[in-house]
Amino acid sequence: MTESPVCVAMIGCGWMARLHIQNMLQQQDTTRLVVVSEPSPAAYEGVIEIFSKSGLQPPPNEPDLTKLLSDYADELDAAFIITPHAYHFEQACACLEAGLDVLLEKPMVITADEARRLIETRDSTGQLLVIAFNGSLSSSVRTAVRLLRSGELGEILSVNATVWEGWAEKYTGHWKQNPAISGGGFMFDTGAHMLNTVSDLVGEDFTHVAAWLDNRTAPVDLVGVVIGRLASGALVTMQACGATMDSLGSEVKIFCTKGILRTGVWGEFFEVQRPGETQAGTGFMPTTPGAWQQFLAVRSGQIENPSPPEIGLRMAKLWDAIQLSAARDGAMVSLNDRVL
Repeated sequence: MTESPVCVAMIGCGWMARLHIQNMLQQQDTTRLVVVSEPSPAAYEGVIEIFSKSGLQPPPNEPDLTKLLSDYADELDAAFIITPHAYHFEQACACLEAGLDVLLEKPMVITADEARRLIETRDSTGQLLVIAFNGSLSSSVRTAVRLLRSGELGEILSVNATVWEGWAEKYTGHWKQNPAISGGGFMFDTGAHMLNTVSDLVGEDFTHVAAWLDNRTAPVDLVGVVIGRLASGALVTMQACGATMDSLGSEVKIFCTKGILRTGVWGEFFEVQRPGETQAGTGFMPTTPGAWQQFLAVRSGQIENPSPPEIGLRMAKLWDAIQLSAARDGAMVSLNDRVL
């Protein structure tokens, strides 16, 4: 018996959402895009163009999410939310409360309080919530997590992570550099991949954090450094630079008592060096399905949720501490003394 396609609403139709839409149109046996919600006429025109090139009728646009959920909830199974960061919490809650499963673009929310309340909404509604973080969804990071939790590499001693991009010039004038809706600068945009992947890999909360963020000439941070201690006592350093030349890259190195693991914040590579080996071996990683394909696999029970909001909560507590420490010129913040 063939299952009916999952009927979805796309909330936000910016360039990233349109990339996902192109991918979703290749899966018409499993997915039907019923309606979109996009306030920008130009962005919606981009959706129309994608459908027209595929010879398909474009979905209607209802910019008012409340009205969309009122008019279309009975026709929908899920929502894919790809909007500015500050909108994620209210939009995700509204969709969950309307009875929809949700795939939510990164970062999940902008504060730990929002993260807790979103998890409460997920639990009270019984709906599915998956966060679209490339790292947590990648086969590299999932393999690394299994390896670290198994104890094969021993205990984690220290973690060093870095991410960089020519972000400052690329997003000048963009909403990502508007603190009112971005929730932060480079550290919370591209850098959010680093914060989340490290939070996922270590599998525990930070107890102490010291951080410095530098806006340079921008309205948001472009460069940042974080030093932290985990509940286990392991030490972590993270560096984000969004003011460098036109480039994009990352690295996460985890030093353990019985080995060294290396990956990227998006899970773009995977290496392990064990005792007696003179260099790291590159592990074979199967191709990682796209975010929407994995969401469908979780929804149908084929796989466990690789990127649940509990990881998002751990990252949100870390981000709260980073901002507090940075506002105090790098003064150490003890998360044990604060509700973060």
